[in-house]
Amino acid sequence: MTAAAPAQGPARALLLAAFVAMLFIGTGLFQSWTLALLIVNMALVSSIMALGVNIQWGYAGLFSVGTMGFVALGGLSVVLVSSAPAPGGWAAGGPGILLGLMMGAATIAAAVMAAAKLPKGRIRTLGVAAILIVGFLIFRGIFDPAVQAVEANNPAAHGNLGGLGLPVLLAWPVGGLLAAAAAWAIGKTALGLRSDYLAIATLGIAEIILAVLKNEDWLARGVKNVISLPRPVPYEVDLQRSQAFLNWASSWGFDPITASSIVVRLMYTGLFAIVLLALIWLSQAALHSPWGRMMRAIRDNEVSAEAMGKDVTRRHLQVFILGSAVIGIAGAMMTTLDGQLTPGSYSPLRFTFLIWVMVIVGGSGNNWGSVLGGFLIWWLWVMVEPIGNWAMTVITTGMADGWLKGHLINSAAHMRLLTMGIILLLVLRFAPKGLLPER
Repeated sequence: MTAAAPAQGPARALLLAAFVAMLFIGTGLFQSWTLALLIVNMALVSSIMALGVNIQWGYAGLFSVGTMGFVALGGLSVVLVSSAPAPGGWAAGGPGILLGLMMGAATIAAAVMAAAKLPKGRIRTLGVAAILIVGFLIFRGIFDPAVQAVEANNPAAHGNLGGLGLPVLLAWPVGGLLAAAAAWAIGKTALGLRSDYLAIATLGIAEIILAVLKNEDWLARGVKNVISLPRPVPYEVDLQRSQAFLNWASSWGFDPITASSIVVRLMYTGLFAIVLLALIWLSQAALHSPWGRMMRAIRDNEVSAEAMGKDVTRRHLQVFILGSAVIGIAGAMMTTLDGQLTPGSYSPLRFTFLIWVMVIVGGSGNNWGSVLGGFLIWWLWVMVEPIGNWAMTVITTGMADGWLKGHLINSAAHMRLLTMGIILLLVLRFAPKGLLPER
């Protein structure tokens, strides 16, 4: 019995991976390979998001629900790095915006220094307040006219500064750095809170980030969206114009339109898989290093770890930044796949709740479990609603027209939420450590 026990873990993982793979293969066989590959690509991105949350929660026990904000910052990086500069945007008010932001940062730094240097009491309170008020007025005096000038620059087509026009693949690590910088600022202020208050704080900050993206048109056009972002792979139309590709497709008996769509999606799959495997390798190396063992010791008993001389707050900040950086990379990858930045499409349900379901179902603390949960839950999220529509159509085929039949058919739209709730309850009841528990 003891000799067979260690084999149960790998065998179970292989069986579950084979089951999930069959779901995607079945989608390709019974529907279309284009749809199957599209689901695979978003599952790869979702798995990376789940991996970032697992680093925060599974390694250190940090209950952060600000995932949506870091995903949005990753998407913003694609606009800032790879989109073309807006004609006339920088000349209209770019230097003023940059100067205003620098003034705002200098004001905050001066207030922090004053709070540290001045003695406690009324003098410090008045000094810090004076610095903040004067700095804010100067900031708005420089920043607002510049923003108005940029947003008035051909608002129908641009109205923003645009980007640097660099290759879009460079935006992926930049997305991680942007999310990491935001996580550092959030962590310095919020990581001292208890877990429930930390969750509330990160959720609120994520909404603030999204509100900035929606309302600051000079940054990324707000709710007017940024479209036609560069791609790291060829366009389907370009492949269809290539005689070499047409010859290859005809030699295999493929329709050129379908073949070009499948080839492009396979290219995305290859890129995303490389990033996921690299992050998995780094995460596994960190988890099994002395640093990883220390993080798990802090997670299991903060008081004991602190008594042993570990700086718990500093380590929490480290892991919070690392997890947020991974989420930011995934956000940049998702925006690249979509080819557009649409701030109105970011919602806590999709980019926070669903990612947490992936981590819990896959197995908290297990990197491969997060990947498994990402693939399984995303397939269900996409496919449950059409399956529900089909099931309700079959069930109501012999029913007379009326309110009951209409109600059953309309209720199919809620199948995905019902399914997520049932799966979460079943996993928490029968496998509370997830499908692939931490070892």
